Amino acid sequence: MSKKVQEKSKTVSKESTTSKIDMVFSKQNYMLTGLAFAIVVIGFLLMYGGKEDIYNFRRITLAPIVVITGFLVGVVAIMYKPKNNDGAN
Repeated sequence: MSKKVQEKSKTVSKESTTSKIDMVFSKQNYMLTGLAFAIVVIGFLLMYGGKEDIYNFRRITLAPIVVITGFLVGVVAIMYKPKNNDGAN
């Protein structure tokens, strides 16, 4: 019985090496995720400041809008599914 188990594991490993690996996300998903990360970083840099007025427009309004936009782009990057151009519907 142990020989059968070993034989099955060998066939599985051969099949897995010859089959094409399908990625969960495409290149476009990773590019959109990188864009989202960059937008969030820009938003936090806008929030950062030295000894200027803490209640100015940039810190209170603009930066949070930019950060939330980055998070929304991140959600879109995760949910986006590219269309296949196989010719099959």
